[in-house]
Amino acid sequence: MKTEELKNLFKEFGKQIKFEHDLKKKNWFNIGGKSKVFYKADDLKELVKFLKILDNKKEIFILGAGSNILVTDNLYDGVVIKLGKSFNNISLLGDDKIIAGSGVLDKTLSDFARDNNISGFEFLSCIPGTIGGGIKMNAGCFGKEFKDILLSVQAIDKSGNIKTIPSKDIYFEYRNNDLPDDLIFLSASFKGNRDKYDNINSEIIKLKTEKEKNQPTKIKTSGSTFKNPISQTEKKVWQLIKESVPLDISFGDAYISEKHCNFFINKGNAKFEDMRNLIDFVEKKVLEKTGVSLEKEIKILE
Repeated sequence: MKTEELKNLFKEFGKQIKFEHDLKKKNWFNIGGKSKVFYKADDLKELVKFLKILDNKKEIFILGAGSNILVTDNLYDGVVIKLGKSFNNISLLGDDKIIAGSGVLDKTLSDFARDNNISGFEFLSCIPGTIGGGIKMNAGCFGKEFKDILLSVQAIDKSGNIKTIPSKDIYFEYRNNDLPDDLIFLSASFKGNRDKYDNINSEIIKLKTEKEKNQPTKIKTSGSTFKNPISQTEKKVWQLIKESVPLDISFGDAYISEKHCNFFINKGNAKFEDMRNLIDFVEKKVLEKTGVSLEKEIKILE
């Protein structure tokens, strides 16, 4: 559909919707061009209305914190949806259960659990994303994953139908699950264990210290580039990269982090093509050297 047709289709949404909207500053890499349609959903009622009007006419991408994506420099010919403040609520469900909107940051959920003396959420303090993104990829670190604390998820499909799915009905695996790709997560409920504030806070500090020691922070990176190939080898992906790739390789301003070689960084003004070339180069060299086929953890939007 042409831009003018789309403007006419969505005219009732006013300032909530933008056309040919810049995505560069909405992702951690600070790379990318524009999205044909960018929609910020204020609440569930408006989101349902938008999806029914859209009626699957365009591909949809849900933008969370922008922490694990690489965006094309060309126009993304689809719809990017950002969930607004109504999806950032968080509250207690009894002594050891929490419900959180899908737009809540993982760190915010970890802090909320600590402040309410609930343990089990400490690992989330080290994951730079949102609840929705964490469920989508079963995010995790330090031996824990979303599946370990999830009770249920509320979602809407791209036709506007709302459903609640218990975690026992979801098959989780490493950085993946069997939920349909057309689901947009709205909120989720979680369960932890009662503990003392000081114990929980000490664990958070320990995990953060470990992360800062081994991973780059406060720079333009997008987290882990590749998944650990657990079905092919016992080696971690960083070990495979280290033994297969010259770590000083660069494409434009796209570099491999000196601190952790599965983290790629934008040292200045890297383009999409630069980062994509670096990713493809590393993938090819690891396959040639080790025979291991790497799978991207990062989502490429093009």
